[in-house]
Amino acid sequence: MKLKTSKKIVSLLIVAMLGISVAACSNKEADKPKEEKTQQTESKDEKSVTTKDEYTYDNNEYLTSISWLEKNMKDNKNLVIIDARSDKDYAKGHIPGAVNVAWQGLSKMEGKAGDKDWGTLQGEEDLSKTIGALGISKDSQVVVYANKDAWGEDGRVTWSLKRAGVDARMLNGGFDLWSSEKKETTKDVPEVKPVEMTVSEIKPDMNISTDDLKKEYKDLKIIDTRAKDEYEGAVNFGEARGGHLPDAINVPFTELYNEDGTLKNKDEIVKIIEKAGIKKEDSIATYCTAGIRSAHMALALKNAGFENVRNYDSSFYEWAADESNEVVK
Repeated sequence: MKLKTSKKIVSLLIVAMLGISVAACSNKEADKPKEEKTQQTESKDEKSVTTKDEYTYDNNEYLTSISWLEKNMKDNKNLVIIDARSDKDYAKGHIPGAVNVAWQGLSKMEGKAGDKDWGTLQGEEDLSKTIGALGISKDSQVVVYANKDAWGEDGRVTWSLKRAGVDARMLNGGFDLWSSEKKETTKDVPEVKPVEMTVSEIKPDMNISTDDLKKEYKDLKIIDTRAKDEYEGAVNFGEARGGHLPDAINVPFTELYNEDGTLKNKDEIVKIIEKAGIKKEDSIATYCTAGIRSAHMALALKNAGFENVRNYDSSFYEWAADESNEVVK
């Protein structure tokens, strides 16, 4: 493919990604329920807050630190930084070199919310084109960041890339911590150089489909990662019905955050989940409205040692739209 043509394709892809706006798990401040915004403050245990000296996620399989990123962002040629926030937030300032990529850009967006497979991960062929156009190759190390007062978009993008076989991890503390530490930011948009990328397999062990969820239902511990009001029946994003999946346990994903935007340490997360009646050896499925917050929690739980956890990316949109599926309040 000629360079001119490649640049045109990359531009179109990025514009499309930035232009997509979806109500569920979106970045739009106006769409967020007030309860979601305050959930962390209300549920925070002042006696079990990870301190700055306890940043233990220094570039492992799921997370990396701002110190690691700052040391590697200039000299690591394999590093790709993704800003998963809204295009408006990105335009106000971002980490140097970061490319703005919405979760929707890696997902199937044909049709409308609630349609079968709407909002789920793209297939191998489409993902190969999308990821390659972003300059991500099999040798890339990808760091994804967002804001804590959003919907876990960094988790969804990281989850999407990891399913495609990409070495991706979330930036612990995200843009909140980066900004509070007064690290360098810019408004410059980097030039993206496309690469050849082939996604040969979508990893099946990080996701569960509606059909498999039904087949395995009695053997699963199901976590509803939405805010309490959504769990109890609030319809905030055009869901077909309000409520939650039968026997689902409500653990809002914000409960895993510290005030500074970092994740609580592993012991604290284990304590929160075990208090909800879920053990490390359980088979776990997480869900939210469109598989965004639940993707974030799935990665956070895996990082804390819950090995058998899958994200239900069809989530409540698809479940509630099918009248044959039971919904309870």
